[in-house]
Amino acid sequence: MKKLFTTSLLLLALATAFAKGPKNQYVRIKTSYGECIIRLCNETPQHRDNFIKLVKQGFYNGTLFHRVIQNFMIQGGDPDSKDPQKAKPGAQLGNGDLGYTIPAEFRDSLFHKRGVLAAARDDNPAKASSGCQFYIVEGKRMTDGKMDTLETTRLKGYKIPAWQRDYYKSVGGTPQLDHNYTVYGEVVSGIDMVDRIAAIKKDDNDRPLEDVPMTMELLSKKECNQLDEIFGPPAP
Repeated sequence: MKKLFTTSLLLLALATAFAKGPKNQYVRIKTSYGECIIRLCNETPQHRDNFIKLVKQGFYNGTLFHRVIQNFMIQGGDPDSKDPQKAKPGAQLGNGDLGYTIPAEFRDSLFHKRGVLAAARDDNPAKASSGCQFYIVEGKRMTDGKMDTLETTRLKGYKIPAWQRDYYKSVGGTPQLDHNYTVYGEVVSGIDMVDRIAAIKKDDNDRPLEDVPMTMELLSKKECNQLDEIFGPPAP
C-alpha cells in the first residue's frame, strides 16, 4: 500500500509539472541545409513574445537567410525576401520590415556567444530592434588582445566580464555586438546548420547565390517539457 501511495504521489507531481507547462519555449527552424532548435529567453519577454507571435502566424515560412558572413552570423526574416519581385536573383535584401520596433532588452547574462539568436536593427539611437529580422551567431574564437581592442573601439569602454571572455576564447562568438543588439534566444541543437549556411557562396552583398528559404514551427508543450529536462536551465 505504501509503495502504491508513493507511486501515485510521483505521478501526481509529474502531471502537475506538465500541467503548468514548460519553463521555456522552443522553436524549430528548417532549411535545405538542416535544422536547428532554438530556446527563447524569458529574460527578454518583449522579443520572445513577438517572435512567438510571428512564428504562430507563419510569417517566417518562405523567408530567406538573405545575408551570411562566415565566422560571423547568418541573417534572415526580411519580409521582402519572400516577394518574387523584390527578391529576384542579385537583388539586395535587408530593408524589409513590419513597421514597428521593439525596445532594446539588454541583459548582462545574455551575450553574443556562438549560437545565440539576436535581433537585427537599423542605426537608431535607442538601439530598438527590428520587428522581424534576426540573426544567429556563428562567430569565432577571440583572443584577449582582440577583446581589449574591441572594448576601446566598438564597445566604447564597456568591459567584457572575465567569465564571458573565457567563453569567447574557448567557444567563440561576436563580442563586438554586445550591448548593441538584443540577444533573445540560443541554439540548443543543430548548430551545424548555421555553419553550413554561413559557408555557402554569396555575392558582393553577402546574399547567398542559391536561395536558402526557411520554415519555422513552435514546439508543443510536451516537446518543450522534454527539452527542458534534457538541456536544463540556460547556461552561460
